[in-house]
Amino acid sequence: MSHPADGAPLFDFFAQPALPAPDVPADELTGLVAREFGLDVRLRSLGSQQDQNLMAHAVADDEPVAVLKLSNPAFSAAEVDLQDHVAALLARELPDLRVAHVLRRDGRDLRGWFDTSRGRLHARLLSVVHGRTLHGSGYLAPAVVERLGVLAAAVSRALEHVEHPAQDRVLQWDLQHARRVVELLAPREPDTAVRERVVTAATAALAVLEPLAGRLPAQLGHFDLTDDNVVVPPGGRLPDGIVDFGDVLRSWRVGELAVTISSVLHHAGADAHSTLPAVRAFDAARSLTDDEVEALWPLVVLRGAVLVLSGRDQAVLDPGNAYAQDGLDRERRILEVATELPIPVVTALVRHALGRARPAPAPAAGPLLPPGTTVDVLDAGTRSEVNDLGAWTDAGTLEREALRRLGAADVVVLPHAVPVLTGSPALSAEPPATVPTGATLWAARASTALAPFAGHVRAGAGGVELVGEGAVLRLSVPAPGTGGGPVRAGQGFATVPARSAVHVQLVRDGALDVPARVRAAHAPGWLAQVHDPAPLLGLTPAVAVPAAEVLHRRERVLAGVQEHYYAEPPQIERGWREHLADVDGRVYLDMVNNVTSIGHAHPRVEQAAHRQLRLLNTNSRFHYAAVAEFAEKIAATLPDELDTVFLVNSGSEAVDLALRIAMAATGRRHVVAMREAYHGWTFASDAVSTSVADNPAALTTRPDWVHTVDAANPYRGRHRGPQAHRYAPEAVATIRDLASRVDLAGFVAETYFGNAGGVALPPGYLRAVYAAVREAGGLAVADEVQVGYGRLGRWFWGFEQQGVVPDVVAVAKSVGNGFPVGAVVTRRAVADRYRTQGYFFSSTGGSPLSSVVGSAVLDVVVGERLQENATVVGDHLRGRLREIAGRHGLVGAVHGDGLYLGVEFVRDRATLEPATEETAAICDRLLELGVVMQPTGDHQNVLKVKPPLCLARESADFFADALERVLDEGW
Repeated sequence: MSHPADGAPLFDFFAQPALPAPDVPADELTGLVAREFGLDVRLRSLGSQQDQNLMAHAVADDEPVAVLKLSNPAFSAAEVDLQDHVAALLARELPDLRVAHVLRRDGRDLRGWFDTSRGRLHARLLSVVHGRTLHGSGYLAPAVVERLGVLAAAVSRALEHVEHPAQDRVLQWDLQHARRVVELLAPREPDTAVRERVVTAATAALAVLEPLAGRLPAQLGHFDLTDDNVVVPPGGRLPDGIVDFGDVLRSWRVGELAVTISSVLHHAGADAHSTLPAVRAFDAARSLTDDEVEALWPLVVLRGAVLVLSGRDQAVLDPGNAYAQDGLDRERRILEVATELPIPVVTALVRHALGRARPAPAPAAGPLLPPGTTVDVLDAGTRSEVNDLGAWTDAGTLEREALRRLGAADVVVLPHAVPVLTGSPALSAEPPATVPTGATLWAARASTALAPFAGHVRAGAGGVELVGEGAVLRLSVPAPGTGGGPVRAGQGFATVPARSAVHVQLVRDGALDVPARVRAAHAPGWLAQVHDPAPLLGLTPAVAVPAAEVLHRRERVLAGVQEHYYAEPPQIERGWREHLADVDGRVYLDMVNNVTSIGHAHPRVEQAAHRQLRLLNTNSRFHYAAVAEFAEKIAATLPDELDTVFLVNSGSEAVDLALRIAMAATGRRHVVAMREAYHGWTFASDAVSTSVADNPAALTTRPDWVHTVDAANPYRGRHRGPQAHRYAPEAVATIRDLASRVDLAGFVAETYFGNAGGVALPPGYLRAVYAAVREAGGLAVADEVQVGYGRLGRWFWGFEQQGVVPDVVAVAKSVGNGFPVGAVVTRRAVADRYRTQGYFFSSTGGSPLSSVVGSAVLDVVVGERLQENATVVGDHLRGRLREIAGRHGLVGAVHGDGLYLGVEFVRDRATLEPATEETAAICDRLLELGVVMQPTGDHQNVLKVKPPLCLARESADFFADALERVLDEGW
């Protein structure tokens, strides 16, 4: 074994552009490893574009013990030493980072130069960084992208002052040489369309980059910290390991970040905005200079161009290299996504994300409209009355409303930059374009548009343009017949037609084609390319309050325990049927809201409440008809013996009162409850709540009057499947034992295990338990707060599924459709015993307003046949979910009936290890795809599928499709 002669030249890609990877046969390498390194291994190819990498598994137990790396013979000994030197340094300087480094055995490094059938090659054994890379094109969560930025910054900082003799090697991956690489490889690209696309993209990027090049800081770097070269630990989500130091060299510092974020772009659902978590993380640790911010996206585009040309060239040069062949689609996708938005737009997005926006001063401008023109501003946003009663679902609403208003104003204007809900799709996995980049106006009669500044008039792609100093005004009106020419400020230059929409844009760069509307996530980038035309129309520019600021205000004033869904929640300000809309005009499918049982903003409820507020709303001690009518309607849905109603404000109050009724009626105080249940937050309802998800100390802080029986969960509980029949006799035995020792007042449980995710109790369970508690002199209390009121489809009440009649029923949530209404229903004799505890009074429970709302809700449930809809759509959805379960092992079970379903995620179907972290991540990903979903259960590993009962089949399919997409693409 010997080394090449000292002073061997460093590799120069432009002197040797052909780099086929070594392809030494595996059996030959197995012998080499045994002979030279003393290891008995089995080798498995890992693939590489220009080296040969193989995983070495111990023959004895097949465990991976090392990675065998054969460097391309074109690389000198100094360059191999550079790679190993950097790996060793990072392993030493960054102890929390797992780094693939050269192994040592018997006091020597396991590396060297060896003669092979393919010539003399350098081989070394590297440590195994256990886990998985982010290889492939699955979805990358924002937290994962952020970690990529953290790793890139950590490596960059560690190498900032490192020097090495081989650092000035010339690789095609060094973006300092991107122009030369494109000029070399583009002529060899046989596909004209590919060649033109790459050259066009590279030319635009170089035009921005090259004036900055001399001011960009340079240093030693990894320059290949991509999804393929970072490692996620077993069972983890965030990468903490680095492999492959083949591209180490000295180059522009910002190139480290550019290479990293470019690898995000080919992943499912990714775009430029998806890279911002990494950019922010990198900047927080390695503050980017202003020049680096400007250079970042041009470098990303150039990385995509180089990847496409190099990958396709390598595939021709080395057709047997499966690794190179497999990467072609990913490399093409990187360039496509990198060029979806113009470079100035992405750069402005980056600046906004870093808090370094550079707003340009608006040009001095006069009016666009003739003097005396009256203007009415049309609000089409989420809160606007224009969008009431589902009008937002009709795109024609906007035009009709504008024309309706023209009688009172000369011009109606839809303002710049204010998100528009009207016309947004109700079901969409992609955020729609809702943010206007200009204004839209409608004029009552034809008029002349006045030039707000001096300039040159010309025909544009969509109408007429006035090109001035530092700005271009675009109107979507026919160009003048004269073909244009110079105009003075105040001179007429176009005709605004009557009663037709005219788009008005004031663009900073006339060469940039700015869409009329853009996605909210991209809006900071696009809006930086335009000026608000409001002053030209005699209006004051609108100032939006960011959703993040509203969230900050909420968190500042509300108690911390009053939590909200999601770490970064959308600001929801409108609902309609099973849909929710945020302030950016994005619509989400609400699959979790059993509070609004009949659908959001139902007109029957709105009309009833509006009318009653005009009549009377006072406390429930006054005599009025509404309370009697409502109580009669509730009682009519129940068995005849349950004929007496108490009205309250919430489910917590309902369960609390039901327990107090049981105690009063029996003269006893001890209660039996089922474990893993949630019943409310009041003193008594919280006391019988034993779900550790809602209160981690629930089992250890129960008062002495609360006793528990096993959660009768046939899927996850102590007795599973066919053995679930054992729950009932065991609960009966517990009740009988308690009755011999304490004064038992009753038993309380959900009649269908809602908190566990819609799990049906074992057949006959409540029949046996209710009989035992009554035998002991107690009462059976049914908590129907979540599952009652038609949600189960085939049964209006959960207890009907068990074939029993409770003594006391507590219900809320669905009763008021989001309005605070709850009820407790029992027998007259039981209710009368409550007098032993004093009187009952709730100021607003059963108030006129509560009563008419409750009556309207029940009328809708019956009149619109929502229970039947829960059966039909629920059966369809359950079937779809079970099909998905058959294709994805993460789905352990699909629970439930009607529109109370649960999708339980497990890491192992045998052990039922709960997939808690995965469930939370799946919910976050579903939100990105337009679905509101949350976890439930003690392990928070069940999707609680309980949408409004008006859920349409189309919406059910949208949810199922979104869930399968998440399971296919990742979370």
